[in-house]
Amino acid sequence: MKGNQFKREGGHAEGTGTFVRATQDVLGGGILENKKAKRVFPFLLFLALLAFVYITNDYLLENKVREITRLERQIRELRYEYISVKSDLMTLSKQSQLEKRLEKMGIKENKEPVKTIVIDSKNTK
Repeated sequence: MKGNQFKREGGHAEGTGTFVRATQDVLGGGILENKKAKRVFPFLLFLALLAFVYITNDYLLENKVREITRLERQIRELRYEYISVKSDLMTLSKQSQLEKRLEKMGIKENKEPVKTIVIDSKNTK
């Protein structure tokens, strides 16, 4: 009959006193005086270190994910800008567009064929 417990005068079971005592030991520092706790303390420090590394790693990973998302968005915007500028350049570099722009400046297209000048190499001296 392990489950049966005697109640104290205050109405609390004996198991509750153990919890209170353990809490007082932890908060009061009495647990550090216990020999068993001294043996487990390096392991607890190791677990705390692992938890710290885990939290730090998660934080750094989240920052990297945010940065990657920002860079992908920036690449997408730059790609759109590249396509737009390339399209504008193709439109402006057409001969008809060049003629219109040069006509505004007063320069007209030459309608006559190009004349070539031939120089005799013997007569140059």
